[in-house]
Amino acid sequence: MALPQKTLIVVVGPTAIGKTALAIQLAQFYQTEIISADSRQFFKEMHIGTAKPSAEELASAPHHFINSHSVETLLSTGDFEVQSLKLMESLFTIHDQLIMVGGSGLYIDAVCKGLDDLPEIDLNIREQLNQKLANDGIGAIKSQLLELDPEYYEKVDQSNPQRMIRGLEVVLSTGKKLSSFLTAKKKERPFKIVKIGLNTDRAILYDRINHRVDLMMEAGLLDEVKSLMPYRKYNALNTVGYAEIFDYLDGKTELADAVAMIKQNTRRFAKRQLTWFRRDPETVWFEPNELEEIVNLIDNKLKV
Repeated sequence: MALPQKTLIVVVGPTAIGKTALAIQLAQFYQTEIISADSRQFFKEMHIGTAKPSAEELASAPHHFINSHSVETLLSTGDFEVQSLKLMESLFTIHDQLIMVGGSGLYIDAVCKGLDDLPEIDLNIREQLNQKLANDGIGAIKSQLLELDPEYYEKVDQSNPQRMIRGLEVVLSTGKKLSSFLTAKKKERPFKIVKIGLNTDRAILYDRINHRVDLMMEAGLLDEVKSLMPYRKYNALNTVGYAEIFDYLDGKTELADAVAMIKQNTRRFAKRQLTWFRRDPETVWFEPNELEEIVNLIDNKLKV
C-alpha cells in the first residue's frame, strides 16, 4: 500500500475575507496544524491592528508563526522560507496534511516556489533609505521605486515601506532590479501543494473591511498604538492601521479621518492582494462559506 503523500493546503485571499475561520475548520477536519503566513501576525507586540486570531481561535487548532517574533527582529521572506520549511519537515513526521494561511503573497511564494539568492546589500544605502523615509515620508520611497523598478513596484505591498526599501536597496547596490531576481525557476518541494483562494463580491468585502476596522477601534486600537510608541521606528509599525493612528497622535489629522484612512488603505491593500493571488493559475477560488466544496476539491487532489 502506497504511503500517503504529504500535502500543504494553502489558504489565500484578501484581508477580512475569512481565511482564519476556514483554516481552523480545515485544521480540525484534517486533524492537523496551521502555519501563519501573515507578515504582521508574527509580531508579539501587535494584536488588534493585525487582526490576529482570538484566544479561542488559537486554542481550537495548533498555530505557528503567531506571536513568534518581536518587532525589533527583522523576519525577511528568506528567513520565513527557511524557518517554515524546517518546521514543516518536523510537522510532516506527525501529519500528512498541513495548513498554511495568510495574505502575504511574498511569504507564501517563498514557501511554495522558493526565493532566488539575493545579492549582498550596501548597508550604507539601506541606512540612507531609512533616513529618507523618516525625513520625506513613504511617498518619496514610492516615487523612487516606481522610477527604478516599476515591475517590483506593481507587486509589492505599497503601504509597507520595508518591502519598498528592499527593492530600492537592491537596485541601488547592484544596478539590477529586484524584480529580475524574482523570476527564477520554481524550486521543487518534497510535498504536494493545494491552493485555495477565498473571494466574494467587492461591495461585500469592502463592507467587511469597514466593519472590521470599526471593531478594531472598539477593541482598543487607539490604546494599542499609544502603547507601541516606543517601537514606532520599526518597519512593522509603518503599516496600515498603525501609521494612520500615529498621524493622529502626532496631531496631523483628526481621529475620525485617521479611521477613514485605515479603511481606505485596507481596501486598497485588499485589492493589491487579489491582484497578486489571481496571477497564480494553481489557485482554485471559492466563496468563504463553501466549506463542503473546498473539502471535496482537496480530497480529490489528495487522491491524485
